[in-house]
Amino acid sequence: MAKKNKIFRPKARRPRGFEDKPAELLRAERHLIAKAFEVYDSRGFEPLETPAFEYADALGKFLPDEDRPNVGVFALQDDDEQWLSLRYDLTAPLARYVAEHYDALAKPYRRYQAGSVYRNEKPGPGRFREFVQCDADSVGAPGTAADAEMIMIAADVMRSAGLKDGQYQIRVNNRKLLDGILESSGVTNTKDGTVQRLQVLRAIDKLDRLGADGVAALLGEGREDESGDYTQGAKLDLAGIKAVLGFTTASDPDRGRTIKTLEGLVGQSERGLAGCKELSEIDALLTATGFGPDRVAYDTSIVRGLGYYTGPVFEAELLADIKDKKGRPVRIGSIGGGGRYDDLVSRFRGQAVPATGFSFGVSRFLSALERMGAMKESVKPPVIICAFDKSLMAEYFKLSDALRFAGIRAEVFIGAGNVTKQMKYADRRNAQVAVLMGEDEMVKGEVTLKDLYLGAEEAKKIESNEEWKSARPAQMTVARDEFVDAVKSMLG
Repeated sequence: MAKKNKIFRPKARRPRGFEDKPAELLRAERHLIAKAFEVYDSRGFEPLETPAFEYADALGKFLPDEDRPNVGVFALQDDDEQWLSLRYDLTAPLARYVAEHYDALAKPYRRYQAGSVYRNEKPGPGRFREFVQCDADSVGAPGTAADAEMIMIAADVMRSAGLKDGQYQIRVNNRKLLDGILESSGVTNTKDGTVQRLQVLRAIDKLDRLGADGVAALLGEGREDESGDYTQGAKLDLAGIKAVLGFTTASDPDRGRTIKTLEGLVGQSERGLAGCKELSEIDALLTATGFGPDRVAYDTSIVRGLGYYTGPVFEAELLADIKDKKGRPVRIGSIGGGGRYDDLVSRFRGQAVPATGFSFGVSRFLSALERMGAMKESVKPPVIICAFDKSLMAEYFKLSDALRFAGIRAEVFIGAGNVTKQMKYADRRNAQVAVLMGEDEMVKGEVTLKDLYLGAEEAKKIESNEEWKSARPAQMTVARDEFVDAVKSMLG
């Protein structure tokens, strides 16, 4: 017989597309963000925090349905019948903030921010509905100096995160260059031309995967993939296909030579020549400040959101030799990037407001650092002070205070259980040192220290209990007024 009035107990389960972050991951995220913030702060940028919710119409191109904007974004209707959406990125809230406070802000307005963003999309491996971004932007800065500085910032963040020169490269392109190539190829900037341009962009973005022949097919009539699906092409003529492919391979290790090649490719296109001029000005600033081609290169295959950006664009690429657990090479690719976007704030004010920025996904960057073995432990486990005698709790907290005063994490065990259970707790916390002091040690003015790491190693070599008792591995008794130095020595 079924039990009546059975108490409902919900199943403990995590929503799909969202993740719990344990201490190790959370500390690593905070450490990486702090390192990036140090770079931004050093260049005079100021922090900003915007709310997780924005009015849905402020999200601009991410608003798919004005009547019910909950595709792509998480949305709800407020009691005043206005739609609110969780922020899709950190740039749209910045644009709203600048537009709202425009007259009061010193311009250029230079801000940095890190926080969760939300995508109402189907989750999958490595694809989350919530993830953390870290951004820096200059709003109201029209010249190439702002773009060059943002590229420098990206390179410095890579260093600050622990990467060595040669393990990364900032790769730069310019939206205006491709516009110039397309103009020379007869692709007009009309509505139909805009569709054609997007097809060209998508084709170029597949260069690594499909190779030159596959991209050429997508630039022309179209291509059928291995599954039999057919993708309609951009329908460029042969001269146009040749020009676009020539553009994607125009890069040279020497930034100056790349610019010369591009000047020949864009022909008489004013927009294309303007793009070459911008790259030349950026190169001069980078060269003068020591950002050589090993750190920053010009790469015309970079098409990062060229439909969104209006000028220089760049991506931070990992070059390190990374392998998976089976020794197979792993390509991480881009871990962040940015560029110039001059149209976003103008949505609110009806006037052009130049802007440029850099952004990286924190989780993706951390995953790359972990694969490369470049992640640094930011916080060591605490020293555990065992409560050997509950009547001495005040003394144990005094010991803990002495360690913390010396800059050492320390924790007094306040749970239930004897010393054996407390030592098991220390093991589970991965603590290296445990501190014990009973009545006898208290009277003598002594403290017993156990190096749990060394003890575990020594235990593997000892075969009998008698040997264990006689060896007393990794344990020492020291005077109480010397125990802080002894703990420091154990911790190395």
